Amino acid sequence: MDLLKHDLAHEFPQYLEKMRALKAADPHFARLFAEYDEDDHAVKKYELGAAVISDLALEELKKKRLKTKDEIFQRLKTA
Repeated sequence: MDLLKHDLAHEFPQYLEKMRALKAADPHFARLFAEYDEDDHAVKKYELGAAVISDLALEELKKKRLKTKDEIFQRLKTA
């Protein structure tokens, strides 16, 4: 199964330098970045069948990942 890449480098390639700078300078942004990365890896693991999760729980995890991505994007736009 070929899954879409949802890591932040693929989601926001135009903000790569800004993401690096914010990760180094802003602890809250760094935490958001790490949280998104952790959730993204978990979603991939479940979608590939390496672990089992209910459809509802997977949907909730995807919603959480999206909410975090939205917050990251807002911070990128205003930084």
